[in-house]
Amino acid sequence: MSTMVIIGGGQAAGQAIASLRQEGFEGRILMIGEEPVLPYGRPPLSKQYLAGEIPPEKLSVRPAKFYKDRNVELRLGETVTEIDPTQQTVSIGSEAIGYDKLLIATGSTPRRLNIEGSDLAGIHYLRTQGDVDAIRKDMNDAKNLCIVGGGYIGLEVASVAVTAGLNVDVLEMENRILQRVTTPFMSDFYHTLHTGRGVNIHTSTGCAGFRGSAGRVTHVLCGDKEIEADMVIVGIGIIPNTQLADEAGLDVDNGIIVDEQCRTSDPNIYAAGDCTNHPNPILGRRLRLESVPNAMDQARTAAANMLGIEKSYAAVPWFWSDQYDLKLQMLGFSGDADASVLRGDPDARQFAQFYLSAGKVVAVDAVNSPKEFMVAKQLFGLGVDAEALSDTTVDLKSLVPERVA
Repeated sequence: MSTMVIIGGGQAAGQAIASLRQEGFEGRILMIGEEPVLPYGRPPLSKQYLAGEIPPEKLSVRPAKFYKDRNVELRLGETVTEIDPTQQTVSIGSEAIGYDKLLIATGSTPRRLNIEGSDLAGIHYLRTQGDVDAIRKDMNDAKNLCIVGGGYIGLEVASVAVTAGLNVDVLEMENRILQRVTTPFMSDFYHTLHTGRGVNIHTSTGCAGFRGSAGRVTHVLCGDKEIEADMVIVGIGIIPNTQLADEAGLDVDNGIIVDEQCRTSDPNIYAAGDCTNHPNPILGRRLRLESVPNAMDQARTAAANMLGIEKSYAAVPWFWSDQYDLKLQMLGFSGDADASVLRGDPDARQFAQFYLSAGKVVAVDAVNSPKEFMVAKQLFGLGVDAEALSDTTVDLKSLVPERVA
């Protein structure tokens, strides 16, 4: 009987297990995850879970009974040390486990600081449930939180922390927050949002080091000034976990290289999620995405192809971010645009910024506007009348051609 081995314990791993069984696979499924918990979703970690609004069990992709009922073997809290493509085995220490097909869903790791004082207690990184448990414990006694990095994770944490009553400073090296991921318009909107709630944002400001007392951080060093902080959270990006793949001789370049079937350079090894670099035929280029929809869709695609069912992955990337009472939903990449159209009222905190290239929709940022976001998915790649797009009296669905709707 065939054996499918999955390395990783996130949403891609959990979805791959479900998809293998849904596609009719009755053989052995073994999942090996480094964390001692069931496969779980990471998006709530910096939002509802950090805020204490949901219990740990609500993070799980599926309950323990799901895996037991489907005869899935889970090796939790264990680490794969080697992949041998020639022998078709993975090793946990001295134990070698054979596979017929292998899925690598190892995700990513936070980029770490290696500067003066970076080993002091009270300095955190946010990636796992355990990370957030430690952060929540520290937040109970903290007064001054400094967040290094003004990206989505940093701003989500800022919204939770300032709401909880902490003094919050955010450091961003670029001249605006979210500079690497969105437009000046959206950066300005979120800058105003956060400062209005009491967050202190320092742009064009790097972190040079940390100072502490009795082994614990007390100040963040920023050039010639210091910011008082009894707690620090660093959010300066992630690094794909490709070491196993690289050491196994698989093609790796800013992620594990896969094709449209999520197949690596070895025909028996597949990869899905944050750790992959994949082709996007819709956008016409390769991407490495940090996105739950991408992880789930790639897992479904990989599972089908592992079973010999031909399936290709092609989707327009989309993301979301929750900050305070605002939900931002993003489709595509605003950097692909040469023009933008605003629909709605930013002052009312309900609007959508559409991005066009040669008159065609290539991206949208929708704030508290789920309808506009859903219609944007239908309008993607299509030419639109910019004036009608901006006019809130025009039914957005009327802009979708019948053949698409």
